[in-house]
Amino acid sequence: MRAVIVTEEGDPEHMTIGEAPTPSPGANEVQVQVHATALNRADTFQRRGHYPPPEGASNILGLEMAGIIEEVGEGVIDWHEGDRVFALLAGGGYAEYTVVHKDLLMAVPPSLSLEEAAAIPEVFLTAYQSLHWLGGVQGGHEVLIHAGASGVGTAAIQLTNDAGAHPYVTASAPKHDVCRALGAEATIDYESEDFADRINALTDGDGVDLLIDFIGAPYFHQNVASLAKDGRIIQLATLGGSTVERMDLRDLMAKRAQLLASTLRDRSLAYKVQLTQDFAANVLPGFVDGQFQPVIDSTYDWNRVADAHRRMENNENAGKIVLKVVS
Repeated sequence: MRAVIVTEEGDPEHMTIGEAPTPSPGANEVQVQVHATALNRADTFQRRGHYPPPEGASNILGLEMAGIIEEVGEGVIDWHEGDRVFALLAGGGYAEYTVVHKDLLMAVPPSLSLEEAAAIPEVFLTAYQSLHWLGGVQGGHEVLIHAGASGVGTAAIQLTNDAGAHPYVTASAPKHDVCRALGAEATIDYESEDFADRINALTDGDGVDLLIDFIGAPYFHQNVASLAKDGRIIQLATLGGSTVERMDLRDLMAKRAQLLASTLRDRSLAYKVQLTQDFAANVLPGFVDGQFQPVIDSTYDWNRVADAHRRMENNENAGKIVLKVVS
């Protein structure tokens, strides 16, 4: 099969369409012809040699896909050749074919294209895990979402609204309209505003109940200052750095704060299956009636994968960047 091959760790131009072994489905697996995949920050880190795949996972880039089932393995009775499906992957999305455990598959809603479906799994499952499984979001909660125009950010805004909570976001000013259109109640320009001061004003000094962060060390002290009593920080990445200077644990204790760090890619199969099935039962129907929507910034033919990666690394996108594999 054809797949995106990283010929040398480093810049985007070191990716090319090449040949790779076609994976065959084992017991309880299906082989899917990939029609579309989508970019995630993890792809850019793996390309540079900083984020290797978990043991046993494909070393081909790509953490999500949508496509058509080509073949089912032994023990698969609920899925059939020709079904339109999408799923979270530990790797292997940037390819013509991938294999997926049957319990990680979700049926693509009839109203969505395969390109739209490919923009859902990684970001919506991450946002759902962060808000509900880790954050315990409830109606009336006030929630600060950093990188509000990112894929996870745009998903988190929608899920926060659905929970009856109040989403506030940080984003660069040109991306504020996207966030407000999705339901963000306040947008904060991280380049020109102190978000802790804005949160203090927005909440009458009470702070937010839940905070989702991807930046890490540079935001840590402001994050703690933005929290309400018994608030929770969900740490999903450290894009800005991982070492916090002069941290005083008493700042956390004064807020009775909880700091929860999480990844999704290296979770167990059982965990991912449970998360997928919980999401499919509680959120997926909302894509059928239009309550939720994948937010797509741009779509590239996969022959232009280097251009797509440059767009992400230049922080030009608002929402997901999709790669179309099947023309």
